[in-house]
Amino acid sequence: MLREKLYRSIVELTNGRWTSFLLKHFTTSRISKRLISSYIHIYDIKLDEVTEKKEDFRNLHDFFIRRLRENARLIAEGACVYTSPVDAKIESFGNIEKNTAFYVKGKTYDLKDLLGKDEIVNHYINGKYIVFYLSPADYHRFHSPIDAKVIRQFTLGRKSYPVNRLGLTYGNQPISKNYRQITELITKNGSRCAFIKVGAMFVNSIHITNTSEKWNKGEEVGFFGFGSTVVMLFNENSIQFSENVIQGMHIKVGQAFAHML
Repeated sequence: MLREKLYRSIVELTNGRWTSFLLKHFTTSRISKRLISSYIHIYDIKLDEVTEKKEDFRNLHDFFIRRLRENARLIAEGACVYTSPVDAKIESFGNIEKNTAFYVKGKTYDLKDLLGKDEIVNHYINGKYIVFYLSPADYHRFHSPIDAKVIRQFTLGRKSYPVNRLGLTYGNQPISKNYRQITELITKNGSRCAFIKVGAMFVNSIHITNTSEKWNKGEEVGFFGFGSTVVMLFNENSIQFSENVIQGMHIKVGQAFAHML
């Protein structure tokens, strides 16, 4: 309890408007380019799949949102197959219990807090959820998990707190309180999916690159400017997770993680 209070106090002190501004200003500055080599070394990033050469990036932020070469990620085939929208660690997954509750790092989250609207919450009662955590080493563009139509997109929350291991363990429910962009999708067979992009690292930096009503599986639809988390929700009896879905496992864009029932 003391650790939790201390962690939250430190985060609150550093999560001000000016702190966020300075962090964003530095990572987009020309001087931050000097850190790219160290960043690559520390996080063991493979450059053979990146479209540009290391020296071509203008700053650290540009490297962070790097693009990958064509076919660097193979998309699992099948109209009923959901594929990972991100390179990430599977932080948590399972059934939505007690109608609207799900659990991450021992903390209880409620769909109403996450989605904000009862009419949306009602679609996911007793459904399933999965949480993907993107580390600083991961590719930070996100892709469509399925062929689908966009029903609605909206944002909730204001500030963004860390969503790493410490943040999820000691933070004040960052998944449902951070700035977040919510995209609700409907598939060809009528199944619904909520694709929730959660901001992190004190800077609300989530960008949508596909603003159309149609998403095709595997195509890029946006990117995170800083580290983040993706939460996906599915309505009751609509999917089954694949056998390869294991807590703590690292998954890449295009790899199957569920199929429609």
